[in-house]
Amino acid sequence: QLSLFRFTVKRPFSTSHSSVDSEEMKKFQLLAHKWWDEEGEYAALHSMNDIRVPFIRDTLLSLSSNYHPGNPLSGIKILDVGCGGGLLSEPLGRLGASVTGIDPVEDNIRTADQHKSFDPVLAKRIQYKSSSLEEIVEESMETFDVIVASEVVEHVADLETFIKCCSQVLKPEGSLFITTINKTQLSYVLGIVVAEKIMGIVPEGTHEWEKFVPPEELERLLEANGFSVRTVNGMLYNPLSGSWGWMESTSLNYAVHAVKSGARAWSHTTDAPSETDVQQRSATAGT
Repeated sequence: QLSLFRFTVKRPFSTSHSSVDSEEMKKFQLLAHKWWDEEGEYAALHSMNDIRVPFIRDTLLSLSSNYHPGNPLSGIKILDVGCGGGLLSEPLGRLGASVTGIDPVEDNIRTADQHKSFDPVLAKRIQYKSSSLEEIVEESMETFDVIVASEVVEHVADLETFIKCCSQVLKPEGSLFITTINKTQLSYVLGIVVAEKIMGIVPEGTHEWEKFVPPEELERLLEANGFSVRTVNGMLYNPLSGSWGWMESTSLNYAVHAVKSGARAWSHTTDAPSETDVQQRSATAGT
């Protein structure tokens, strides 16, 4: 969530060459205490939970035969990369998941830790760590059932390395969920000019249009690195109502679900949902 992973990589999968851009970190450090202000700079991320949480939940439920009423994600280990103040980690924890949230900005982790401490149930289910993704690879090989990278990949300097690291810490047949911004003229006008400079929905300077990622490029990188892309859904934020909804077009924001290849071909499993099935679920996820 608006956290900044910059990778300086000299050899693949190294944990010793990861670095975080200090200038971009400073921007987010200044806002670290504002994560839980639902009317503040992160208001759009708060309301994004209305669609991203059901999208993650329903997709995972469609892949599983186990259902725990009240705790539908019980037994699932989730890594929330770029967790910020824990805006997505907390609702996933409430659904029963065991969540590890990582973020390179220490003040973000401090805020997240403090907020979860108000709820004894969350305090047990969620752990936070000030770290980049690369830094946890060696200790976390094939550890997680699910990785969530929401509003993160548009801040990553080396996207392929990021995806390789995701693959390394995911179990075979694990799920990767990404939400991000497409690189289109429309996303420049609405995502930067309108959202940052005119309406102030997002703090100015948060995004660099050059680093936005087209879905075709993201799909290509995922497929080239052992993932099978299952769903790509367009998302739209309405600044007047302050709410998000699903849309067919991916010209602005979009969400991706991909599955890491396993010992058996995922596409041949009998309980795999069809593309249409998952899209129908996610299209109604916010309702």
